[in-house]
Amino acid sequence: MSDSELKDNHTSGAVNAANSNSPAPVKKKDFPRWLAVLCVVVLIVIGLLGGYGSGMGQRYAAQNTLVTGQLDDQFLLGKQALESGNYELAQKYFDYIINTDSNFPGIQAAYTDLQLRMRVTPTPEFSPTPLFSRTPDLRAVLDIFNTALQLLNTSDWNGAITNLDSLRRANPTYRTAEVDGMYYMALRQRGVGKIANTCRDVNLEGGIYDLTLAEHFVGTGNLDSYAESLRIYARLYIVGASFWDQDWRQAQNFYAQVMGGYPNMSDSSCLSATKRWHDATIKVAEQLLAAGDYCGAEEQYAAAFSVNDPFNATAYPTATEVNNQCNGGGGGGGPTPTTEGTPTELPPTPTP
Repeated sequence: MSDSELKDNHTSGAVNAANSNSPAPVKKKDFPRWLAVLCVVVLIVIGLLGGYGSGMGQRYAAQNTLVTGQLDDQFLLGKQALESGNYELAQKYFDYIINTDSNFPGIQAAYTDLQLRMRVTPTPEFSPTPLFSRTPDLRAVLDIFNTALQLLNTSDWNGAITNLDSLRRANPTYRTAEVDGMYYMALRQRGVGKIANTCRDVNLEGGIYDLTLAEHFVGTGNLDSYAESLRIYARLYIVGASFWDQDWRQAQNFYAQVMGGYPNMSDSSCLSATKRWHDATIKVAEQLLAAGDYCGAEEQYAAAFSVNDPFNATAYPTATEVNNQCNGGGGGGGPTPTTEGTPTELPPTPTP
C-alpha cells in the first residue's frame, strides 16, 4: 500500500471517530396548541364580559335618568297642586316620590309644607292611649304612627313628640320623610306656643330650643318667617334681661328692638318688651339727670312718656323740672311732657 493510501485511510478513520463522538442534535419542542386555544378563549370571554358590563352600565344609567326625569315631573306637578290648594292631589304626587326615592332633593321640605297646610288631616285607623312614659312601646310601628298623626291633628304637641320618639326607637327608618315632617310640625308648633304664650305659661328658652330642634328637620335657615322672627326676638328679650339693673342703656337698646317687632312679648315676669323699654328709658333719664345732662334727660323722659304707663304720673314733676332746666340753660329744650302721655317727638331707635 502506498504512502498516500495510508494517509487517506488514517484521515478517514479520524473523521469517522470524531463524528461518532459528537452529541446528537436536540429536537425543538413545539408550543402546546391547547394552551394557545385557552388563551384565545380567555381573551374572548374577557371581551364579552367587558362589553356586557359596559352595556348594562349604559342601560342602568339610562334607566336612572328616566326615573329621575319622572320624579322631577311628579315633583313639579305636586308643587303646582300644592300652590293651587289641591292638597290631596299634591300628597299623591309626594307619596309616589317618597316611595320611589325618599332622598329626592326637596321632597322632605315640600312634604312638611304640605302637612303644615293640611294641618295633618289623615284620619288614623284607631286612637290608642297616647304614650308618655319611657318604657318600651310594644305597639306596631303603624299604630304608633297613626297615634302621632291623631295627636298632631288635635294640637297635642307633647304627646305627638313622645309617640314619634317611640316610633324612632322601634324603627329608625320607618317612613323617614313623613316622620321628619311630623317632628318638624310638632316641635315648631310647640316652640311657637312657648314663646307666644301668656306670661304665666311663657317659656322663651324652651321655645327657642324647640324651634332650633325643628330647624334640624328642614335644614338650617329654613324655618318659616314667623317662627324665625319669634326666635330672634325671644333671644333679644333674654339678652336685654341680662342687662337689667346692670346697664340701662343696653337694656333700653335691646328692648327697643323687641318692642318694634313684638311689643307684648314677655317672660315669666309678665313684663312686656314695651314695659321693660319704658322702665329702662326712665332709668336712663335719671342717670343723665344725675350727671347734670338736663337736655339729655329731658329727651329720654319725653320718649318714655310716649308709652301710656301708670308710672308716668309719678315722673311728670321731675320731667317738668328737667325741661325747665334744659330750656333755661339754653340746651335747646325738647317736648314738654303732658298728662296725656303723648310726646311731640320720639328719639331714634338706638342700635347695638
